[in-house]
Amino acid sequence: MTVTVDVSALQIATRIASTIDPVFAMIDRWRDRIESELLSVSMPSAARLDPRIAELVGPALDAPGSLITGAGFVAAPGYLADAPWHLAWWLSGANTFGSAEQQGLRRLEAVSDPDAEQFRDYTVLEWWRVPARTGTRHLTGPYVDYLCTDDYTVTVTTPVRAAGEMAGVVGTDLYVASLERVLLPVVRESGHPCTLVNASGRIVTSTDSHRATGALLRLDGLVAALAPLREREGGAPADATSLPGGAALVPCGDTSLALVLESARD
Repeated sequence: MTVTVDVSALQIATRIASTIDPVFAMIDRWRDRIESELLSVSMPSAARLDPRIAELVGPALDAPGSLITGAGFVAAPGYLADAPWHLAWWLSGANTFGSAEQQGLRRLEAVSDPDAEQFRDYTVLEWWRVPARTGTRHLTGPYVDYLCTDDYTVTVTTPVRAAGEMAGVVGTDLYVASLERVLLPVVRESGHPCTLVNASGRIVTSTDSHRATGALLRLDGLVAALAPLREREGGAPADATSLPGGAALVPCGDTSLALVLESARD
């Protein structure tokens, strides 16, 4: 049986995009607000910026039914006068990271002293490294985020620029389990074995219970078919592509996620 990229598959991809797009739009608004704030001062500082970040991300983290579990701004090393390494990151009440006694909206307790044993250089992490290199939005994961959630997570980040230099990134975390609850029922409507992957081929959710979240989906031709998603991330969506063996890849708008539909198994 050959998979046909029909109207229903395209509609499912559109519905998946419509779930992620509001998160992208929210982050873009945050970026614009932070850039305006940074340009309004001669010497940006954590003391001035942190309350603004809290006001910006707090309502979204506290919103009933929100998909996001953490959000904030991470400064480029040395950019802020009073904080060479700085994460202004807040966690929602649904975020189980840290002590079980902590509840409600709270700030992430990050180690910012590079000489400390538990310090971690965030500039080597994908959610920082890729936006810094490309200058565009990036979706990282699913991965186990030991810094902010301690669970399977998708992180979306976009660069913040001021006066021609990169000031940092702004972004948000989403639990994969929460995304799966929303997206898996939609994916199942395809009528085919179907897997949702990111631009690197890592599995977000699948109708096949043997395909684990975060694992790489290994199919002939998939890496090449996903290349346009990696190249256009944060820009125009790529086109649907046929894969060997009667499979097909359908991009989900400009989210850098894609559906992989396969032939029904006997």
